[in-house]
Amino acid sequence: MKDWAAVAQYALSLPETEASTSYGQPAIKTRGKMFVSAGHVDGSFHVCSPHDEKVVLIATDPDSFWQTAHYEIWPGLLVRYGAHDPERVARVIGRAWWDQASAKQRKAYGDRP
Repeated sequence: MKDWAAVAQYALSLPETEASTSYGQPAIKTRGKMFVSAGHVDGSFHVCSPHDEKVVLIATDPDSFWQTAHYEIWPGLLVRYGAHDPERVARVIGRAWWDQASAKQRKAYGDRP
């Protein structure tokens, strides 16, 4: 995904999402909970991710997935715009949505991406 507009377009295609803000930055939420945001670092966006998955993403593709010291204790990481595997990035965004979704939303959507 080349820019925030592309990230937001994909995230808003997921069920029951809305454009909003988080810490003064554009964000996409479901049920009032942010799962992806433009973040505060140029060239990257923020996506929520459990710590164990975050470690794997950064270890297996540090050119796409990374973090600053700010995110080390936070369940989220940064994703560089234009990452070479857009399908993987979409799955990570989908998982972030699924993790914030209600049981009803999860049942309608299916298994976690």
